[in-house]
Amino acid sequence: MIKFENVTKAYPDGTVAVDGLNLEAPTGKLTILVGPSGCGKTTSLRMINRLIEPTSGTIYLDDQPTSGMDAALLRRRIGYVIQHAGLFPHRTIVDNVATMPVLLGESRQKARMKALELIERVGLPASFAKRYPWQLSGGQQQRVGVARALASDPAFMLMDEPFSAVDPVVRSQLQDEFLRLQREIGKTIIMVTHDIDEALKLGDQVAVMRVGGKLAQMASPSELLTSPADEFVADFVGRDRGYRSLGFTTAAGTVTVHEEAVVQLGASAAEAQAKSAGAWVLVIDGNRKPLGWAQPELVTGEVRREHLNLSGTSASSTGTMRQLLDAALSSPSRRGVVVNEYSELVGTVTASDVVKAIEAEPHLETAR
Repeated sequence: MIKFENVTKAYPDGTVAVDGLNLEAPTGKLTILVGPSGCGKTTSLRMINRLIEPTSGTIYLDDQPTSGMDAALLRRRIGYVIQHAGLFPHRTIVDNVATMPVLLGESRQKARMKALELIERVGLPASFAKRYPWQLSGGQQQRVGVARALASDPAFMLMDEPFSAVDPVVRSQLQDEFLRLQREIGKTIIMVTHDIDEALKLGDQVAVMRVGGKLAQMASPSELLTSPADEFVADFVGRDRGYRSLGFTTAAGTVTVHEEAVVQLGASAAEAQAKSAGAWVLVIDGNRKPLGWAQPELVTGEVRREHLNLSGTSASSTGTMRQLLDAALSSPSRRGVVVNEYSELVGTVTASDVVKAIEAEPHLETAR
């Protein structure tokens, strides 16, 4: 647990960065600090490991006030991940990750063995161990930064906009990988981000802060979307919060899934025409994995990949209402593709199927 008790940070010029902050980050959970520029997010984070000293109030790690701890020893108890990874450019990846265990007294051999395990655990191949940071992409460097923060097996982790310096596709991949990792390791984490979508995707709880360092609301992502505390929180979360809240409601067993006629890649134009429902037919591979939609009238000879429309997304049969609705709305046929855990076709849904389920059960189970 990390706890703020009436914590304030004021500067000599009268600027108040954080004002009477009361906040608790539960053990084993991910708490996100989010808010506009100047709201004290990063200041709050850095007060935890005393890179910035609070003016007043107390911060606790598992009921122990940090003010009474040696600052260097305190920082060794806390993993710290920053925006640009902060890797040592003259050290190999394995030696970057092994840095903290060596400082804590582990043998270099043992520290390197642990580092190699962590490199693979964050989704990098072992062959990267002997590379240098400049030989890795930005996203790969961020993975190394996470591995290095985990190397000393800290109970607590602080993350300051760790995924903001990479492109949107890599960022989404890093977020998914981090969620997987957190499910395995269950650390007590506080993360700062300026991106409300990232906060809603990753956080077990989200703290929305106002300019001047005041807490506006602390809530689960679902509650933040459905019950914002005031106009400021509602505006910050965004105007499409009703649609986004569907991302926290499970759809399993509540939405009708229809059987869909399909053809395999390589099927004849005549077969595609015979199987099509309306203007479109769904094309699958030999393992029943959906590949895309084709218009039989545009096919000459056999159905090939260049005939496929790839605009539609797919949704898991155990996914959320938002995923199912997006699959239906993004499909050129307006029939959303539903797959199982092996990416095999289960069937299709329409937007009206999803809306009927929402209307029938307004209090759906929260997904996580």
